[in-house]
Amino acid sequence: MASSRTLGTFRLPPLPTIREIIKLFRLQAVKQLSQNFLLDLRLTDKIVRKAGNLTNAYVYEVGPGPGGITRSILNAGVAELLVVEKDSRFIPGLQMLSDAAPGKLRIIHGDVLTFKIERAFPESLKRQWEDDPPNVHIIGNLPFSVSTPLIIKWLENVSQRNGPFAYGRTRMMLTFQKEVAERLTATTGSKQRSRLSIMAQYLCNVQHILTIPGQAFVPKPEVDSAVVHFTPLTRPRIEQPFKLVEKVVQNAFQFRRKYCHRGLGMLFPEARRLESTGKLLELADVDPTLRPTQLTVSHFKSLCDVYRKMCDEDPHLFAYNFREELRQKSEKRG
Repeated sequence: MASSRTLGTFRLPPLPTIREIIKLFRLQAVKQLSQNFLLDLRLTDKIVRKAGNLTNAYVYEVGPGPGGITRSILNAGVAELLVVEKDSRFIPGLQMLSDAAPGKLRIIHGDVLTFKIERAFPESLKRQWEDDPPNVHIIGNLPFSVSTPLIIKWLENVSQRNGPFAYGRTRMMLTFQKEVAERLTATTGSKQRSRLSIMAQYLCNVQHILTIPGQAFVPKPEVDSAVVHFTPLTRPRIEQPFKLVEKVVQNAFQFRRKYCHRGLGMLFPEARRLESTGKLLELADVDPTLRPTQLTVSHFKSLCDVYRKMCDEDPHLFAYNFREELRQKSEKRG
């Protein structure tokens, strides 16, 4: 077993540049998959440094592509790097990195949306939720098409303390379209405040770390990107099931320009919508004329707590979906 000193000072041997790897394996970015590659190793080093000290850490990288960030992670002296890549075209280039870093890099050809990370790393890394975060990190420059569904999936995992969070409060550092990053970190009252802001911020400390200009990528995307860092909170700011919080937040934001009572009303069947919405807002002590963007996480905590009680009193309420009600009406008319 290598000593921690040799682990900490590991450097990759000279290798073809990422640009050369792309040429060598004919790796064209696929537009339909919203793929964009980071080629500048100084920039990938900077991104990886922002994740904190990775010496002897276990890192899970999602969407490694041609391996730019992968190299920077390996050069940070990690104990082990696990990469999950769906696109088989990238596997040979990653295998070259694995050969250059014996025993350091594990490559899984699979889908990050279904891969079971909770079985991938040693049990000994697990920490109690209240303890400091484990020495496990998630880092990724994801295709834009995957990034939003994946962060929602991982936030649900945070709330249930499973998936990557079976090890404890695993930290994540992910690249998003700048607009999505702004939504994730938006403060109360700002234009970007959205469903994503609440879902991320009630469970995690969320920080916008770095903006990456579009020209840093190949091919150059239409928009800039941003790196966002997530650290799960020891206690969520709303202590209700994830699906319940998601339902309340989604409904609140579906009429984002209108007063909040309009969207929240859609939580209730039409026959008693007015009465139930009034009761929800009154018991939660929320001003019905606030816009959704003006609602704080504390407002949502009160709304979710009251809505939970209303669901407990009426077992059919949580299953109610106003879109389903609309669909049935239009079918009757048809």
